[in-house]
Amino acid sequence: MTETQLDAPPLLEVRGLRMHFAVTEGVLRRRSVGEVKAVDGIDFAIRRGETLGLVGESGCGKTTTGRCILRLEQPTGGEILYDGVDLAKLERKAMMAMRRKIQVIFQDPYSSLNPRMKVGEIIAEPMKVHGIEPDATRRTARMRELLGICGLNAKFADRYPHEMSGGQRQRVGIARALALEPEFIVCDEAVSALDVSIQAQVVNLLEDLRERFGLTYLFIAHDLSLVRHLCQRVAVMYLGRIVEFAENDELFDHPLHPYTQALLAAVPVPDPTVEASRAFRPAMGEVPSPINPPSGCVFHPRCPMAVEDCKKARPTLREMRPGHWVACSEVN
Repeated sequence: MTETQLDAPPLLEVRGLRMHFAVTEGVLRRRSVGEVKAVDGIDFAIRRGETLGLVGESGCGKTTTGRCILRLEQPTGGEILYDGVDLAKLERKAMMAMRRKIQVIFQDPYSSLNPRMKVGEIIAEPMKVHGIEPDATRRTARMRELLGICGLNAKFADRYPHEMSGGQRQRVGIARALALEPEFIVCDEAVSALDVSIQAQVVNLLEDLRERFGLTYLFIAHDLSLVRHLCQRVAVMYLGRIVEFAENDELFDHPLHPYTQALLAAVPVPDPTVEASRAFRPAMGEVPSPINPPSGCVFHPRCPMAVEDCKKARPTLREMRPGHWVACSEVN
């Protein structure tokens, strides 16, 4: 990434994003009995041309964050500024036009593709819906070009999704996302459903496409090795909040938050001798319910560094090193 890109204003900026889901009971008379705080006031920014990794345990709010950015969910509060435009406030027609710039690659390459449509139709449909290529012949040519860009033979255009492997289906999903020539793509666990050997191929493809087309990614994942390989910066989420945010190498070499340290310590070492001898202390207890999160720091019930004040005040992100932000009052 060039110095110009580093100094430029962010392509996407999230400010105080909240997504709370109501919990109701009753059949004839529905009443609210609480709410699930899936995302509870997070802030981050993504520079143009970079890949930001969003990591954390299952259920911490990563996918909900991505869905809010895509406006597949209407946020409860906060701002989602894309090139200065607040996506959270856009009407349906304006958001439809914005979807040409913002696309998504879903986790499951099978359920995200229409089983009744051939691959060629799946890739060509966005171009037809958005009126990018009205001419059917040129649309077909563009579809075949996208298949080639994503490493698939043009003959796959006449196949149905069930006739392809998982890796091939995910490449179709990537080609469909590229059909509108977007600037920004949300990769929601885009490789977690694939075999390890196929994961590497798809990750390399994503990196090549980023460099070739100047794309910007939000890469949602729980596999830290993939994040380290692909991302320039990393945000760590826990129970709906961001607890650490830093450049890639800085975060992996000098994790400051106890939760980040526990995540990295849980990654197995390929050498069995080293793995057997290293000391690993997992985080205590279970992840609390997002319906009733702990007061103060949400990690304090499981944190080995917790003190009494951690139960009272919610820590804010502080810049402990240049570009390295941590939400922990005990880190100095």
